[in-house]
Amino acid sequence: MTYVVTAPPQDRAVREGDPATVRDDGAAQLLVGSAQAAGELGLTRGELARAVQLGIVRAGPPTTGGAARFARAELARVRAAAEGPPDALRRLVETVAGAQAAAEVLGVGPSRFTRLARCGHFIPVGYRINRYRAVVWLYLAAELREFADREPDMLRRRASAQDRDLLAAKGDLRPRTWRGRHVGLLLRRTADPWARAAVLAGVLPEDELREAVPDPAERTVLAALAPPPPYGHPQVPAAAAVAEGLLRAGPPDEVHWYRSSLEFALAGARGQSKSTGERGPT
Repeated sequence: MTYVVTAPPQDRAVREGDPATVRDDGAAQLLVGSAQAAGELGLTRGELARAVQLGIVRAGPPTTGGAARFARAELARVRAAAEGPPDALRRLVETVAGAQAAAEVLGVGPSRFTRLARCGHFIPVGYRINRYRAVVWLYLAAELREFADREPDMLRRRASAQDRDLLAAKGDLRPRTWRGRHVGLLLRRTADPWARAAVLAGVLPEDELREAVPDPAERTVLAALAPPPPYGHPQVPAAAAVAEGLLRAGPPDEVHWYRSSLEFALAGARGQSKSTGERGPT
């Protein structure tokens, strides 16, 4: 879908909530801000942000200040697609924070839930950093309920040998599985080859990125196209420093996978630039 934003009046900036229009296949549509869009969908603004993250709701072009806006046609599409009870959409984006709350959804103890989560059986959808600078993982309640229905025996039986080995080695797959989910969701939201490369570049440690992309001009392009931090990323410096560690690949095989993916994506982006003269160095 291609959007072309109509220019706002020159004597005022577009503020969140101000109506604006976009062109979608030649038809004018109204854009509304996050607060209004959330209200029309029966969500809080946080729930709307999660729906956008998950690809359930597609955001329109942002304001000049970067605030999200939504086309009324998109809100109508989402309402029409929501099946079931009135709170069906809210149930899709409902999250629980931490092992205690997640374990209650599953009907197990928090220690069992933590073991299963560390072994990768549940993929976090987000995180918070608490006042002790500890990571509190967020999980989709709908996915937890689905797992309980699909794998009831796993909630009761002894851990598998593979899981026991991982736990004995003090392994924890939650950061890695969250990164995989986060990157996948970002890649689904863009077809632009340079933007896709920027998503992959953002996961690599700085030294790996410099080796993979030795051209400073290309690194500048990738930095300019980097997606914003995920919803819930803390602003307090001490907490933000902890969260920054979650954004970067850690194990060598994970780093290698993202680096190889970046190199492949860059090959396609460079090819596009040479053929079209569009974004990025040639």
